[in-house]
Amino acid sequence: MTPDVDRFYRTLVREAPDAIIYADSQGTITFWNRAAERIFGFSEAEAVGKSLDIIIPESLRTRHWDGFAETIRTGKTRYGAGDVLAVPALRKDGTRISIEFTILPFSDRTGRILGMAAILRDVTERFEELKRLRAVAATHVFS
Repeated sequence: MTPDVDRFYRTLVREAPDAIIYADSQGTITFWNRAAERIFGFSEAEAVGKSLDIIIPESLRTRHWDGFAETIRTGKTRYGAGDVLAVPALRKDGTRISIEFTILPFSDRTGRILGMAAILRDVTERFEELKRLRAVAATHVFS
C-alpha cells in the first residue's frame, strides 16, 4: 500500500534526524522541526517567528546576513546540491556548537526567492575529536 504522499513528506521533514529550518526572505524562521529543537534547545513555538540570529553567533552575523541577502537576491548559493558549510552556531543556553549545513532557496513561479530551507547537523563531537587528534599528533611530532 502506498502512503499518502503529502502525509509522508510532512512526517519525513518533521521527524528527520537532521534539523530542517525554513526562513522567509527576511530571515524570519517559519518552520522548525524536532531535530532543530533537539540540537538548538528552542521549541518550535520559541523559534518560529524569530530571526535566525537566535542561532548565529554575534561575531558571524554580518557575514551571514551578507550571504543571505546575496542568495535572496540571486537565488544562487555555494552551499546547496551537496556542498556543505561548517560553522559555529548557538544553542538556547548560549553554548557554542559546530554545525554543517546545506541550503535550498525556494522561489515562486516568477523566480523570486521567497526564503530558504537549511538542513543542519550537529558535528560538535566530531569537531572536538578532530581537535584532540590534531593536538596528540602535534605532540608526537615534536617529542
